[in-house]
Amino acid sequence: MESSPMKLLCISNGHGEDGIAVRVLKQLRQLPGSPSLAALPIVGEGRAYEKAGIPIQGPTQAMPSGGFIYMDRYQLWRDLQGGLVGLTLAQLRTARQWAKGGGKILAVGDIVPLAIAWQSGAEYSFIGTAKSEYYIRDERHRLPGRPVLEGWSGSVYVPWERWLMARPNCRGVFLRDQITTDTLRKLGVPAYYPGNPMMDELNTRADKLAQVTASFAPADSVLTLALLPGSRAPEAFDNWQRMVEAIASVMETFGDRQIRLLAALSPALNLAAFKDLLLEAGWQPIPGNYPTLQRGNGVLVLTTDAFAECLHLADAALATAGTATEQAVGLGKPVVTFPGPGPQFTYAFAEAQSRLLGPSILLLQDPKEAGAALKDCLADGPRLQRIAENGRRRMGLPGAAGAIAKALHQHYIEPPYSDATSWAT
Repeated sequence: MESSPMKLLCISNGHGEDGIAVRVLKQLRQLPGSPSLAALPIVGEGRAYEKAGIPIQGPTQAMPSGGFIYMDRYQLWRDLQGGLVGLTLAQLRTARQWAKGGGKILAVGDIVPLAIAWQSGAEYSFIGTAKSEYYIRDERHRLPGRPVLEGWSGSVYVPWERWLMARPNCRGVFLRDQITTDTLRKLGVPAYYPGNPMMDELNTRADKLAQVTASFAPADSVLTLALLPGSRAPEAFDNWQRMVEAIASVMETFGDRQIRLLAALSPALNLAAFKDLLLEAGWQPIPGNYPTLQRGNGVLVLTTDAFAECLHLADAALATAGTATEQAVGLGKPVVTFPGPGPQFTYAFAEAQSRLLGPSILLLQDPKEAGAALKDCLADGPRLQRIAENGRRRMGLPGAAGAIAKALHQHYIEPPYSDATSWAT
């Protein structure tokens, strides 16, 4: 009689983390003898899993904060009022029940899914997406002005996080960059750097590229910008209002060029609301494959299904986003950012993101400064070369999801089982 397939539960805590998990699970599903998959998204409702055909295990609930309680105590209070404690307890029970049935766990995100995986009693692996040594230092030195207590234990990962990663039940740790991996290895964690799954699935299609660019008339001098306002309503719409100010600044600064603007919006957002704000600002609709508007030397295309194409076509990006900003940086693009009211893209978030991504980020206080900042950057060839190299170093090359899937498959599926430390060699 054939044995039943191994069961793997993926626990993740955020929209971006769900996306990373899905990339890995899709690769794992293609390997021979792949495990039976399920997901426990502990923030939000797990739409990315549902879209990929991965069943949800246990309760889910969208919380008022959208998962950004660590930035604002008021957001934590709202979540507590919204039933966070009861939801968390139910999710802990789900993980323990999964372990009792012999299932394994893949935790994706930060200490929260990692701790849930540990307390379940199951064998688990961890993809750490939330922390990087780049928050406090680069390859050469500690960043100036950082508080003394940051990294007090020798790493951005504090001792209790490293303890969870070094438990015998933790069969592998996958980190987001080489500098963090090297640091944790020195501290006894069997860490492995396969690249960053965020850079997977960014391939373009020729027909989609043609559709996106069809509305643009030939021009002698062109500047193409990707617009990345974020994926959550209503914050993305609030950010879009500030982005319209930045666009006006760019169009004025580069008045002798055609400005091609590619807005990459989440399908979950109300595209009509973004278009209406442009109409209020004096933009006029023109024919196009996608909703397209024009004002002065600017032509703007609104898309919900051409994210990768928008990034690849762009010379630079204007962004008030998390994952999308990192992906643009990974493709070698300079990215102009400016904080908003939140709950995600506050000044604290944007400033931390600028440390994580280094010289690729042009962090501004006022979106009206975008034109001047871009002009200085794009006129500096050596700076653009450093930005391209920085993006590859901090975000890695495509293929990480497949590498993680193969490592999981090697350990859990292929006999004889290999020790997790072999993944880090």
